[in-house]
Amino acid sequence: MSVRTRRSINDVLAEAQARLRRLTPAEAALAMREGATLVDTRDGDVRARDGSIPGAVHVPLSVLEWRVDPDSGNQNPALAGRENRLILLCRDGYSSTLAAVRLHELGFTNTTDVIGGFAAWAAAGLPVDGARDGEPRRSA
Repeated sequence: MSVRTRRSINDVLAEAQARLRRLTPAEAALAMREGATLVDTRDGDVRARDGSIPGAVHVPLSVLEWRVDPDSGNQNPALAGRENRLILLCRDGYSSTLAAVRLHELGFTNTTDVIGGFAAWAAAGLPVDGARDGEPRRSA
């Protein structure tokens, strides 16, 4: 009988981060201006509360692979033809890293994520619209 070695999520995350050329929020904003697509994987309630990034496409993390892959029959129309240059964003930059690696495994090897996620984006003072109170959130 073989013994299975358990790995920690921190080990898996570190390996995933090493596989990507992750972007700072400022680099992600520049890449968007140059044609990359930002995919916000945060829950709808969280986006309503904290705001959303103008120009980002929302795709729930639970169906990400199906919404990106044109062969799935369930691709998000907003991603059609854009799936080879995606930047994923979650709340803090952890689940987006793991998701980016999953997309690499499907062949979307130009996919990456934002270091620090939405929290870092907002902290950098980059555009955020539609917070629950109706006011755009821009951190200093």
